[in-house]
Amino acid sequence: MMKRLTLATAALALSAGAVMADDDRLVTVVTSDNAQTQLMAMVLSAQAVEQGASLHMLLCGPGGDIALRDAPESATAPQPPRDASPQGMMMMLMEAGATVEVCAIYLPGMGADETVLIDGVGVAQPPAMAGAMLDDDAIVWSF
Repeated sequence: MMKRLTLATAALALSAGAVMADDDRLVTVVTSDNAQTQLMAMVLSAQAVEQGASLHMLLCGPGGDIALRDAPESATAPQPPRDASPQGMMMMLMEAGATVEVCAIYLPGMGADETVLIDGVGVAQPPAMAGAMLDDDAIVWSF
C-alpha cells in the first residue's frame, strides 16, 4: 500500500523518531512557491535519506524554479536558522544520490529546454514517474 503524507504528518512522523526502512522509496513532490515550504521539503527529505530512504524528487510549477540555473532569489537566499537555501539543499541531496527532475510540462511551459536547469536535474517522464509513485514501497510527500 502506498503511503501519502502531508507536510504536517511528515514533520510529525520524523519528529516522533519514526525511522524509514532501508527499502523505502521516497517521492517528494514540490509545487509550492513559498521559500520556507520549499526549504522544509528539502530538510525533511534529507532526514529521510539519512534514515535510509532513497529519494526521487519531482519539481513542478513554481517548485521547478528551484532547479533553474538562474533561479529566483527565494530559491537561493539563505534562510534561518542555518542559512540554507532550497536550491543549496537540493544540490546536497543530489550529491547524496537523490534523483531530481522537473515535471515533463515545466520546460515546454516556459518555452525553454534542459540547458536552463542546473547540472544533474533531469526531466521526468510521465510513465516512469507514475511508476515511482505507484511503487508498493513508495512514500509520497507533497509540498
